Parts: sequence; C-alpha cells; structure tokens
Amino acid sequence: MRIRATVAAVSGALALSALVVPAAQADDGRSWSNDHNLSIPKAGAERFAGSTAAAAAEELPVLTKAVVNGGKPVVVGTKSAQTYSMSVTASHSTGVFDIMGYVWIGASVEDENSYGILMNEETASCTAVSATTSTCKMTVTFDPAELINSDAGTWKVGAFAVSNDGQIGEKDYISKTYLQRFSKLTANAGPEPVVKGKTVTVTGKLTRANWDTGTYLGYTNQPVKLQFRKAGTSTYTTVKTVTSSSTGTLKTSATASADGYWRYSFAGTSTTPAVSAAGDYLDVR
Repeated sequence: MRIRATVAAVSGALALSALVVPAAQADDGRSWSNDHNLSIPKAGAERFAGSTAAAAAEELPVLTKAVVNGGKPVVVGTKSAQTYSMSVTASHSTGVFDIMGYVWIGASVEDENSYGILMNEETASCTAVSATTSTCKMTVTFDPAELINSDAGTWKVGAFAVSNDGQIGEKDYISKTYLQRFSKLTANAGPEPVVKGKTVTVTGKLTRANWDTGTYLGYTNQPVKLQFRKAGTSTYTTVKTVTSSSTGTLKTSATASADGYWRYSFAGTSTTPAVSAAGDYLDVR
C-alpha cells in the first residue's frame, strides 16, 4: 500500500490518499485510513497545479523527529479505542506550514499487506522552534476492533510535511513506537486467617487482551514474581518466581510469618505491559 499525495485544487487543500495497488485490502481484510487533507499555502498549491515536475525539483522539507505517547509504549485493551499524542518535527529554509503524521506496520508502505493509521486531526497544531523548524502536535487512535494479535510489537512512525512555499516532503520511517496488549493480574492468598509458621497458598491469573477474539485470555509460560509487603510498610519484597500455566493461572505457597499483603507482579514483555495485582491482605495469628 502506498500513501500518495496529489493536489486536489488551488484552494489551499492537498488530498493525501492511502492507495492500494493492486488490491484494495490486505490479506487480513484491513486497509489504511481513508483520504486525509494536509494544509498547503495557496501559492504552493497554484505552483503545484501549474508545474508539478518543476516544484518537485526544489528543496523539500526534512522530517527529523517523531514521538508517540511521549516515547512510552501504547497499550490497547479489548473494548475501547485508545487515543495517544504524537509530535513530529520538520525543517525547511522557508519554514514549516503543516505536517500529517501516521503510524504503520509492515514490510514497507509500498506493500499491499501493510496497515497504517493516520492522525485524527484535519490539521496539526504547529509551533515554530526557529525560523526554519517547527514541531507539530496531533493524535492517533488505535481501535481494538481493527487490530489483530500479530500487530503487537514495533510500529513505524512516518509523516508528510509541507513548507511555507508549498514543498512536500515525506519520510515513512522517522522513528518507531511499540503497541502492547493490555494485561491483567490477580492474586488471592489463603487460608484466612492463617497460623504463623503455617503454609500460605497464593493463586492468581495473568491475562492479556486478545484482539482476535475481543476477550482476555491467559498469558502462558511467563515468569511472575510472588511478593509480600509486611503490614505497616510500603515496600514489596520478592519471595519467589513462578511460571504461569498453559491457561495463565498461577499457584504457589510460602510460609506465613507476619500480617501483610501478598501479590503477584509481572515485569512485562515487548508486546505486553508490566502489571501487578492488588495486594491481598492476610491476617496471621
């Protein structure tokens, strides 16, 4: 799939379309976002309409930086679409007029099986850093209804930029961001109460969003820490590490020594964020 820019009119609008060649959709049935407008100075639009080849030979804007969610991974569950911030920086000798950002996954933007999401806004909010450089802010939305499990991982961040004299530059891989499947973790300690020196059994379950089914399913064969926090203190101490079962369940035992809170804690992976269960208080007598 290729994002191609074409001049729609001399009224100041540039139509940016996500076009697929030769198929309209990738193998998984998804396609990029639909047409999106990028602002362009009227003089630039007139020049493009009159002589695209000549304009294309001129200096193009240079895209230098792109950041999604402040550099932190983006996390999506199973129900609600999640919107995240995005900022893109570009430079040109005449200054920067507008930027349109997007995120995508695939071998290349030319690949019909790539999938991408354009920014939400019609125009970005741009702030001049200098006479030649601007940083533009926008947002991008990840909808779990449009995601599949294999989307979790590294996404590329690209953008178009238009200069104050109407030149258009594009860079489809300025930086990267990480998309993760939201995770949940539970813990239940017993028996309640427990005699000091006796065995405490802690059960729980580690699950994460399954975008293929729209549900939360067990995250299997993952190392999870059993932790304890003594009543009256604020710090958890790791007691041992256990591995989640083939269904994501957890079960282990320890010795009761004092009143306090038991929990499981998962460090996370590249596709799944870290998560800690709420502490379960156990009275020791």
